[in-house]
Amino acid sequence: MQIPTPPPPPKRGFFASLRSSFLTGLVVITPIGVTIWLIWTLTGWIDSWVLPLIPTAYNPSTLIRDYTGIEVNIRGIGVVTFLLFTILVGWIAKGLIGRSLILWAESLVLSIPLIRSLYSGLKQIVETVLAQGQQNFDKACLVEYPRKGIWAIAFISTTAKGEISRRHGPEEMVSVFLPTTPNPTSGFLLFVPRKDVIILDMSVEDAAKLVISAGLVYPSGDGSDAPQEGLPDAAE
Repeated sequence: MQIPTPPPPPKRGFFASLRSSFLTGLVVITPIGVTIWLIWTLTGWIDSWVLPLIPTAYNPSTLIRDYTGIEVNIRGIGVVTFLLFTILVGWIAKGLIGRSLILWAESLVLSIPLIRSLYSGLKQIVETVLAQGQQNFDKACLVEYPRKGIWAIAFISTTAKGEISRRHGPEEMVSVFLPTTPNPTSGFLLFVPRKDVIILDMSVEDAAKLVISAGLVYPSGDGSDAPQEGLPDAAE
């Protein structure tokens, strides 16, 4: 018995093709446009705070106008000034005199009741953020969570130390961060035996993309990202 040939799929109309091209272009343009807009806006915001603190005679826009007669508005001068000033302050703070001045200023601030609470809270927040920026996740891995037989992507932080390692026994433990989807900044801190952790070959960035996309963007073997089009066949 001959199986009838299925009819060919209907051709897409002109407006359907136009709509598909528009959506594809939107997907390409939107991330680039939003990134440029954020950088432009942030630069202008920093300039609006920093430039008023620079004496008019030393403002680059004023110097260019005085020497060339051309009125220009150089965006980003405030950002450059802020970076140079921050580097200078950090360099001074590393020295003995700088550390002494910082300790004296902190003791002065901590002697004021209300200012002391505000300063201590802000300092703790800044130190926490900077510490997170300096310490990155080591590897992406798989751990069984929330029960046996179900696996979740996690990121290895460090080897468990101190009381946690001592109370667990001789078996080595690792601390892993299990992110949530689609917001990977929230999640759970788990302490797992190293033997129960499966290290993945994919990079931390690829694993984060997989988590954020809820499994839609899957890293291929060559390191590029390939969207999943369907479930794999169990027989393969």
